[in-house]
Amino acid sequence: MKDTPLANCERDFLLKAIEEKKRLDGRQTYDYRKIKITFGTDYGCCFVDLGKTRVMAQVSCEIVTPKENRPNEGIMFFNIELSPMASPAFEQGRQSELSVNLNRQLERCLRNSKCIDTESLCVVSGEKVWQIRVDIHMLNHDGNLMDAASIAAITALYHFKRPDVGIQGEEVTVYPPEERDPIPLSIYHMPISVSFSFFQQGTYLLVDPCEREERVMDGLLMIAMNKHREICSIQSSGGIMLLKEQVMRCSKIASVKVSEITELITKALENDKKARKAGGRFGFAESMPQERITALKKDETPVEMTDVTETAYDIVQKAEAPPQTVPSPVLPVPGMGQVGLGLQNSWGLEDDEEEEEEDDDSVEEQEEKVTKMEVEQHRKEQSSGDVVEISDSEEEEVIILQPEIPNRGPKNAGSSSDQKGAAKSKKRQTK
Repeated sequence: MKDTPLANCERDFLLKAIEEKKRLDGRQTYDYRKIKITFGTDYGCCFVDLGKTRVMAQVSCEIVTPKENRPNEGIMFFNIELSPMASPAFEQGRQSELSVNLNRQLERCLRNSKCIDTESLCVVSGEKVWQIRVDIHMLNHDGNLMDAASIAAITALYHFKRPDVGIQGEEVTVYPPEERDPIPLSIYHMPISVSFSFFQQGTYLLVDPCEREERVMDGLLMIAMNKHREICSIQSSGGIMLLKEQVMRCSKIASVKVSEITELITKALENDKKARKAGGRFGFAESMPQERITALKKDETPVEMTDVTETAYDIVQKAEAPPQTVPSPVLPVPGMGQVGLGLQNSWGLEDDEEEEEEDDDSVEEQEEKVTKMEVEQHRKEQSSGDVVEISDSEEEEVIILQPEIPNRGPKNAGSSSDQKGAAKSKKRQTK
């Protein structure tokens, strides 16, 4: 996966800002980013933060056979790993041109400068020597990897201690740290690399370029120097022609920066030594609460802590009891558990409602038809002179076509008198 290229407008913006002596993070032309140095739990593990660039260096050792041309000297080996975790432009399992250049520059800076006494690493002349291996892992890439790698490597070498060795005849015994204290390496001086980036064919110069500034630069100059102002190595890349005055100017700036970084490394080593001797928190355990393990960390926010107890007491007094968020479990059916009422099942309810509505409509239509038929039948019976009795009760309707003839007797005397009156009225009508 390749990194996202810069747009033309962004490139023009960066170059215009450099012409006006302004940088994206607010630094001046010759300013370094903030440097943090922390150590791991074991000896020889070092983390260096150069702004957002984060590098880890780990030093290890083993007894091997020396080289034939140098039988009395130990072996120094450097390995730089650019993992995809640092940047999407890095590929795992394949050495890129950047990793090869960094590895060569680091070897020139530390091994070819004779900063470590390799003869002190000899155990048995011509047979056994110590091999010191420095593995550097890039955890986050935000520019200037060479400076961060050189600081991490030399700090890890100062912090590392190899096991003590005892020789009896032809037998070589390596003592663990519990039996004998480990021995630090013999280091003569501390070479540190300082990078300079040039823009517009050397017209403008920046110290400690970030990742975006490295994309638009024309050339890069790396100077490795110690605090005694001795140049250990120098390398120029990018194909630009530099004048003698420019190189001398960069060397003077590098001498000032190297002295500042050397003092910072010395203080970090002293603080770690005091913490380990006092039995306090150090290494991985010390960096965990401060969230300094990962590159993306949080900034501390100032909080007023004077009246915390009073404020908390007032809040607790005014607060109401929280409602029960989780109801008690319900067992609707044996063998089944349920928390809360759950969602109502709407499967088939719409169809049932539609059927009920259709049934209600059909019942109303039937009632209307029955009432109309009853009214028509009532009119017909009135016109024919028949007697119809319609009851409003819910029982079955009873229709009397011919009224019953009452029995003659003393109880029906009232009814016979009514019949006589009706007969007299009929005679009058006929007359």
